[in-house]
Amino acid sequence: MKRLIPARLARRTIMLAAAIALAAAGCSSSSSTSTPAATSTTPATSATPGTTAVSTSQCGSKPGVAATGTPIALGAIATNQPGTSFTDIPNMANAYFACVNANGGINGHPIKLYIETEQTNPAQIAADAKQLVQTDHVVGIIGNTSIIECSVDSSYWQKLGYYIIDSGIAPECYSTPNSAAVNMGPRYSSDGAVQYALAQHASKIVFDQSNVPGTGYIAAGPAALAKAANVPIVQLTENVPISDADSVAIKEVDDAGPNGAVVLNFTPPEALVILQAAQKLGLEDRVKLWGCSTPCNTDFLAASLGPKWNSKLFVNAELTPPDTTNTATMNLYKAILKQYGSAVSGGIGSFSQMGFTEAEIAVHALESITSGSYTVASVNTAFKAVSGFNTGMLCQLWTYGSYPMHIPNNADYTVTPDNGKMVTAQGCTQISSVDPQIAQYRGVAGTAPLAP
Repeated sequence: MKRLIPARLARRTIMLAAAIALAAAGCSSSSSTSTPAATSTTPATSATPGTTAVSTSQCGSKPGVAATGTPIALGAIATNQPGTSFTDIPNMANAYFACVNANGGINGHPIKLYIETEQTNPAQIAADAKQLVQTDHVVGIIGNTSIIECSVDSSYWQKLGYYIIDSGIAPECYSTPNSAAVNMGPRYSSDGAVQYALAQHASKIVFDQSNVPGTGYIAAGPAALAKAANVPIVQLTENVPISDADSVAIKEVDDAGPNGAVVLNFTPPEALVILQAAQKLGLEDRVKLWGCSTPCNTDFLAASLGPKWNSKLFVNAELTPPDTTNTATMNLYKAILKQYGSAVSGGIGSFSQMGFTEAEIAVHALESITSGSYTVASVNTAFKAVSGFNTGMLCQLWTYGSYPMHIPNNADYTVTPDNGKMVTAQGCTQISSVDPQIAQYRGVAGTAPLAP
């Protein structure tokens, strides 16, 4: 297992290789370096024309004053293996915490983040959780992003009283009381991409995803939407890293037909090799549209594809599109990424936005603890108590709450490439309750208000 700790606290970090270099071969889980999270002591600023500049000194309550109290230990577990890596998410949370630590911390206490990486091995994942609890003595879990971690560790977290703030993938990330995600995960994000294609009157859906644990659970959502619309759907899976992208692209296009839609559910490097193969073969115009779940919402992918894909690829965006948003929150995210995000290989995009949002929620909760120690009990009570919080990154206000299941993010955007950037094609839209899991959640938690 590999560990990744904030650079300000002189611990090891694990970086992905540059995303472009990973496009053909996927992400390796074997590399590690000692690159610091912060590359400059001068506060970075970020602003778009017409907005006020935002400085990283605004991360905390005491600009420029480093937190020196007893650290608040938090932990995370992320998948990092060939073809699938989610380490950008906890790495971005780490960057946010480094910024907070440099500007007063939490009532003078720095946050110390321990990150374990895993390779879809249940025994390893269970050991990672115990390492965080029994050796590192973490008082909260934030930033978990793993293909099967929720399935493996859900009962462990419930037994110990941890309420996880995560990026969900496995069913248990959404169907249990102790996990609340900032994202919709591959199932509901794929729902959103298919929902958009159906709204454009695609006559057939080809849904293709990586062949990893949980494909049946993910595919059930798009299947329910297509069935309700009386539109045929073809379900495909591909082994990753993809070795023959040409054959994959040809198969998808042939199955979809000229009025059909191809919807992908892959990490950005794997989706990119398929889309580039389609472009090389002249297939990008052979279907009505291409769609993709949220991981494709990254400037890395848009820039790599180039203008031929303008208004041809439509990507579900679970978080506010960063390229066309000029808010203080978005500018703070970009400033933190610039100054502290050296370990975030994918740059601006959904994965780093998720990490930012998770850390933002955690800091909001920790700041509500005004007396006593930061313990498992106090920290997780604060996490669970977050209600109606405006993250500045989501369509809806975010609530944890005492529910038997959690899908707090269930409204999304659709974006499309425009000359190397992702721009909004459709504003906030609720994921259809035709998916029975969405209907069940709204039945117990209601529908969250849209963020102002």
